[in-house]
Amino acid sequence: MEPAVKNKTKSTEQTDNRLKFLNAALKKNLYQPDALIEILHTAQELFGYLSRETLEYITRELKLPPSKVYGVATFYNFFSLKPKGEHTCIVCMGTACYVKGAAELLSEMEKFLNIKAGETTPDGKVSIATARCIGTCGSAPAIIYDNQVAAYQTKETVIKKLKEWL
Repeated sequence: MEPAVKNKTKSTEQTDNRLKFLNAALKKNLYQPDALIEILHTAQELFGYLSRETLEYITRELKLPPSKVYGVATFYNFFSLKPKGEHTCIVCMGTACYVKGAAELLSEMEKFLNIKAGETTPDGKVSIATARCIGTCGSAPAIIYDNQVAAYQTKETVIKKLKEWL
C-alpha cells in the first residue's frame, strides 16, 4: 500500500508532487533505515501528518519492521498521526514553563476551545498539543503558535491569540 495520494486518480497524482518529494528524500538518504526520523519529518511536512498509509509506505521503502516506524512516530511529540487544524498551539510543559503556569494556560485553552490537548476543534481551525520542553526556558511560559515561539504567555495573551484565529 502506498500513501493516500498515490491511491487517488492519475490526474490528481500528477498534480500532487508530495509523493515525488518524499521519494526524493528517500533517495537522498539512500533508503537507509537510520534516516527514519528525517524521512518522517519530511513526510509530515508534506502531508501535514503521518497517516497509516504513509507509515506503511515508509516502512516498505526503508525495509524496517512496522513496529519500529510506528514506535518512532509515536515516541516524538512533534509527529502527529492525526490531521492537524489550520492553526496549531504547542504548549511547553517543561519544568520552567510548568512552574510559571503552563498547566493553567493549557487548561484555559482547553476550556476556551472545548477540546483537550492532542485534539482539533470540530471546525478544523485549531489544534492543541503539548511538548515536554521546547528549549526556551528563559522565557517561560512559552507556547508555539504556528511554528512561532511566543514568550512570557499569560491567560490574556493566549485567549487573544485564539480569538484571532476563530
